[in-house]
Amino acid sequence: MVVTSVLSTEAEMDAMAGENIDTTGWTDNNRTAWGIQAEGYLNLISRYDFVTNVGTLASKTKAILSEYVARYTAASGILFNTAGFTTIVEAEDMVSFHVYRMEKIESWIKDQKQETFIKKT
Repeated sequence: MVVTSVLSTEAEMDAMAGENIDTTGWTDNNRTAWGIQAEGYLNLISRYDFVTNVGTLASKTKAILSEYVARYTAASGILFNTAGFTTIVEAEDMVSFHVYRMEKIESWIKDQKQETFIKKT
């Protein structure tokens, strides 16, 4: 099986997870499930179906949505099993940075002034 995500790629997810990710939970099935969860969440907070309308989105919008899905997937994988990291603090720091960026992206998506830009082709 391969990772199936409309808004992000397996390579982006792997890069966000880092080299110390424990492969126990870093499976194609889990990455696919986490990616779908992130995509659903983005659709919900924006009240717009990015997944169905991905072909109509501007490349910059696609890039920021891809970053969000990859970061969500990475954080989920890191928290699934932190055994691969040097210390628990290292894992927590990585997750904290992912959450920071995800919150920034969420605020941008929720900003009604950005609606035209987000949906622009």
